[in-house]
Amino acid sequence: MKAAVIHEFGAVPRYEDFPDPVAGGGEVLVEVKAVAVENVDKAVAAGTHFAARHFLREFPAIVVFDGIGTLPDGTLVGFSQPRPPYGALAERTVVPVQNTTPAPEGIDPAIAVVISSAVTGFAIKTAAGFTPGETVLVQGATGVAGRLAVQVARLLGAARIVATGRDNDALDEVIGLGADAVINTAVEDDELVEAFAAEAGSGYDVVLDFLWGRPTELLLKALVPSRIGHPNPTRLIQAGESAGARIALTADSVRTSGLEVYGVGKGLDGQAVADAYGQIVQWTRDGKLVVGIERAPLADIETAWQRTDLRGRRLVVTP
Repeated sequence: MKAAVIHEFGAVPRYEDFPDPVAGGGEVLVEVKAVAVENVDKAVAAGTHFAARHFLREFPAIVVFDGIGTLPDGTLVGFSQPRPPYGALAERTVVPVQNTTPAPEGIDPAIAVVISSAVTGFAIKTAAGFTPGETVLVQGATGVAGRLAVQVARLLGAARIVATGRDNDALDEVIGLGADAVINTAVEDDELVEAFAAEAGSGYDVVLDFLWGRPTELLLKALVPSRIGHPNPTRLIQAGESAGARIALTADSVRTSGLEVYGVGKGLDGQAVADAYGQIVQWTRDGKLVVGIERAPLADIETAWQRTDLRGRRLVVTP
């Protein structure tokens, strides 16, 4: 069969022949239909992700580790964690039976394989206790997960949504997805602090942060009150680090701002994930949740893997 194969960490996957998988005890063969390529997949292939050696235990190996495909009886399923060295970016793969679940009916597999990214948006509710009518700030709203998070916040009943990013054209698109205001973070520090303060209104109730690094440091600076009072708490959910892995957390940003910080996984247990995913599927069927994708055939994986022009669309590979 054909597959996207690497022979060492850091290599770009190539379209190569690879031995066909054979299912063992407790396993099932899957005919792959659609695979979404995410940043975490590239980090694993590069060897920089903490779980890289769990997924890639030997070389050569096939990259990416979940997708949508059909079982031998034709059932369309989502699948995850194929048996190494098999991965998802192949014509066929082999996975434990328990790692398959029915795929949502009535949704294009290329869309269905991406919409799970919207579960992160539900962290405003599961981690921070969001209630309808609150103000939400999405830090890093021009990426795939950020765009979905803006839509989730609107559908959950946010009264006001502020979104940040570095590209004005992309931010204009985010307004079309439901943001009330946008902030370009590619400005001088003082200007960004002023923008955060100006758009806060009576305060940001919930912040879903895909950025961290400099933009979050400056946000926390903007949250420090200019006079003594009792500010409403800002519940910040840490969901990513595309702008940096560290911040300098000043004492006053915690002591006087009412800041509360949570990890994105707080409260996101199995039942919460199932409930969120069910709602996402329904919104997608109803046309209320829109996801941008860029399709590429498996044969073009070497070029597609290196693309940097996706601008908020998810690369979806179809064998």
